[in-house]
Amino acid sequence: MFAVYHMAKVNPFEFIQQVRSEVAKVTWPSRRETMITTGMVLVMAVLAAIFFFLADQILSWGVSMILGLRT
Repeated sequence: MFAVYHMAKVNPFEFIQQVRSEVAKVTWPSRRETMITTGMVLVMAVLAAIFFFLADQILSWGVSMILGLRT
């Protein structure tokens, strides 16, 4: 059997007021904070890409040496 959830009926005007009230409570980051965080994410993504590339190359070399695929 499927559970049926009953949602409260709210008129659209009241809903918009509630949304605006909740959005006003949000602490939005400054432009500087956003730029710093974006830079950190990009640096970490590059570092992760380099790490996984090197790990892949080392494992590939090791497997090929074990299987004798390289001369």
